[in-house]
Amino acid sequence: MQIAPKSIESPEFDVSPSLSKAELESFALDVEGMKCAGCVKTVEKQLTQQPGVVSATVNLVTEVALVTCEAGTVRPDALAEALTESGFPTRPRSVDSRRSAGPSLNPAEQQRQETQQQIRQATIAVALLFFSTLGHLDQFGWLTIPGLGNIWLHWGLATSALLGPGRSILTDGWRGLRHNAPTMNTLVGLGALIAYTTSVIALLFPQLGWECFFDEPVMLVGFILLGRALEQQARSKAAAAFQSLIALQPTTAKIVRTHQTNSGQQPANENAMLHSSSIEIPADQVKVGEWLQVLPGEKVPVDGELVVGQTTVDESMLTGESMPVLKQPGDSLTAGSLNLSSAIVLRATRTGTDTTLAQIIALVEAAQTRKAPIQKLADVVAGYFTYGVIAIAILTFLFWYFVGFPLWSDQLLAHHPWSVGSAHAMPMPSSVPILSPTPLLLSLKLAIAVLVIACPCALGLATPTAILVSSGIGAEQGLLIRGGDVLEKVHQLQTIIFDKTGTLTVGNPTVTDCIVLTDTLTGAELLQIAASVESGTQHPVAKAIQAQAKQQQLPVLLAHQFHTEAGMGVSALVGEQAVVLGTPAWLTQHHIDVDTADAQAQQLAADGKTVVYVAVAGKLVGLIAVQDTVRPDAQSTIDHLRKMGLRVMMMTGDHAAAANAIASSLGLPTQDVLANVRPSQKGAMIAELQQQGQQVAMVGDGINDAPALAQATVGIALHSATDVAIETAGIVLMRDRLHDVVEAIHLSQATFNKIRQNLFWAFAYNLLGIPIAAGFLLPTLGIVLSPATAGAFMAFSSVSVVTNSLLLRRTFKPSKP
Repeated sequence: MQIAPKSIESPEFDVSPSLSKAELESFALDVEGMKCAGCVKTVEKQLTQQPGVVSATVNLVTEVALVTCEAGTVRPDALAEALTESGFPTRPRSVDSRRSAGPSLNPAEQQRQETQQQIRQATIAVALLFFSTLGHLDQFGWLTIPGLGNIWLHWGLATSALLGPGRSILTDGWRGLRHNAPTMNTLVGLGALIAYTTSVIALLFPQLGWECFFDEPVMLVGFILLGRALEQQARSKAAAAFQSLIALQPTTAKIVRTHQTNSGQQPANENAMLHSSSIEIPADQVKVGEWLQVLPGEKVPVDGELVVGQTTVDESMLTGESMPVLKQPGDSLTAGSLNLSSAIVLRATRTGTDTTLAQIIALVEAAQTRKAPIQKLADVVAGYFTYGVIAIAILTFLFWYFVGFPLWSDQLLAHHPWSVGSAHAMPMPSSVPILSPTPLLLSLKLAIAVLVIACPCALGLATPTAILVSSGIGAEQGLLIRGGDVLEKVHQLQTIIFDKTGTLTVGNPTVTDCIVLTDTLTGAELLQIAASVESGTQHPVAKAIQAQAKQQQLPVLLAHQFHTEAGMGVSALVGEQAVVLGTPAWLTQHHIDVDTADAQAQQLAADGKTVVYVAVAGKLVGLIAVQDTVRPDAQSTIDHLRKMGLRVMMMTGDHAAAANAIASSLGLPTQDVLANVRPSQKGAMIAELQQQGQQVAMVGDGINDAPALAQATVGIALHSATDVAIETAGIVLMRDRLHDVVEAIHLSQATFNKIRQNLFWAFAYNLLGIPIAAGFLLPTLGIVLSPATAGAFMAFSSVSVVTNSLLLRRTFKPSKP
């Protein structure tokens, strides 16, 4: 089974119609140094401006850029160099090196090192903030500590804060400004430098009578770095589920050499095979067909087939089910699952990046990068955010210096000291009295507050943190959701269409009736002929007929020139006779009269059975009835979906009578049953509903469901589905449990609600915070934010967004079927 295509395509950008998928290639880049949504927009812009790049989408939380380009036109290392020169250290991501957990590409190790660095910087900044605060206690009449009130000491603290822990803020801010891509660091750096420079001038030229506020740079740096340290820890928690998924990948395998003389056959001495010597090699060097030994307590290194021994296996990493699964020879094993009880030998069937676990990791990682369309507004705002804030800060300064202070000077003097969250003016030399705020200082403080309170971080974190947490929860519950765009579509769904065979039903039908319509054949001969023709296909009905023939020990006859028409039937030559088997429409296409069996067929169909018509040499000779059982959780799933306000429908290629019988048992009305639908028509049926304004989800598992899964607003595939169905679907249910359709919708809705909450608070914070920082409430209420307080609000706004996303783990509770 292949979970996802080898290349990852970004859905956020339109691909030129002149370029087919075969002409495109995708790769990932690890991008460091991004602090806000403005950084994300800058990186995306720089990538898409490179020749040959078709699209690029960047995730702020995972620090990954997915680039789609014209095949053979772009070198990943060249793009990485260009971004690195722009101030965003970048390197191409190698899947193989990530699997081998190389130190330079290990995401968990990167996050740990970055968190430690953030904590170190925040600790130093907070220590400086502590001493600065002690120096102001005497101004409040609380405590006087000799020496700590000295103005030169506070100059030293501010200088140390800017050159020490705040240095990265200043350098990153300047780099962004120099490349015409200002970021949040640009805003904070400007604010801190203006406050520091003004204070230095006041210190060196006391005759000006200006105030010194060296506490502002110290508090700005301290609050910003403390907020980032908390944010980084929250990000690490959000990414914990994905990191644990990567950690499941085994790094070594034990290859058994003694089987080679058997050419893949069962070994003569199974006990010797289980305890034979083995050679340990890296798991990513295993080749398909090689035999591997797995001891109790070890992880299965690659996808494979059990050939020797039997054991119980913990597959909870894949399905979310905690109960161990019994595995016997012939059963499939999945890389990353844990062997619990006995030594076994398996034959590798999928290795490297083709394993189910590797494909799941690729899918989850791609899902974390794909954005919800609702994020586009935030991206657009973020692209112009920094320029807008700088413009507002300049206008704030000009307004208060030339208009505001002269107009409301009496109120301002009455409210002095006016700065909420700030200490009084710094102590000056004793020969210079502390004066009331001047127009220049007031205007500067308000402009600085505007610069530092603005927070593009919250806008950039709103979607990726929620998707990161959601994809982790989904992986734990066996729900693989391809990205934010899928989450948003699920939220809009109105109709759910289920395929019948293998989806609403178990998918393992059995033969119930074998009716002969001619004197020249017996029932056993009819079944034998049908099984011989069906030996060329793997359809569930074909398997049922083959299984019945095998049970009756009927040998398969020599057949050739097979031809299969999906959803219709199959034909072949058995001996010298042409045999046509399938639906009445299929036989009619071959000019075979089927009307003579209408009565028997209708009676069988009324009982909920699928009727297979069998014709030999152009004449209808019999009917074979096959019946599938409804999945145990089908009824509860449909009931839950209806309670959610969704319309539930069933689509099948079966006769209307057979389809209605199944639908009736599930409580589905006739008008919600689409029967006699050929595979090529399924997509058209969904398109017709969409033209009526319906947002439609399709749940299926077969090749014939792939067009419908692609056409649907959201395609949902079961884990047992064919490769093409899984690749087409937006959601994959790894547990093959139909009730997980409900869980996937609940999770999607809960995640989308978190995204909306995050974006609402991010926009509301900036829409309210910037005017208050600009002095909107100063003339009437005397309320204004000091630069340091504004910086604290800015720092903790992004922390609140990440924390709100983490709450999804507490609010999402899987329902019981």
